[in-house]
Amino acid sequence: MILQFLPLIGMIVLFYFLMIRPQQQRAKQHQAMLAALKRNDTVVLNSGVIGKVVRVEDKEVGLEIATGVTVKVVKGMIAEVRTRGEPAPANDSKA
Repeated sequence: MILQFLPLIGMIVLFYFLMIRPQQQRAKQHQAMLAALKRNDTVVLNSGVIGKVVRVEDKEVGLEIATGVTVKVVKGMIAEVRTRGEPAPANDSKA
């Protein structure tokens, strides 16, 4: 009876190590990247838009995509951080 379930158990273990675990690691890296986001970082959005971070809030980021053009984007839509800016002392105060 145990020999009948052994291939099924082996496939489940293989599925975990080839599919689930790498996805969890990528998700952790993405969360760490978003937590380390700060002003003056150059980022790329999932849509391909490149911009400079001007304001960091809890769930949203103010992104300057052209001179004088700032848009708000959800943090989760940031695909990568291209260049790190110099450290910013604090976020802008809400006015």
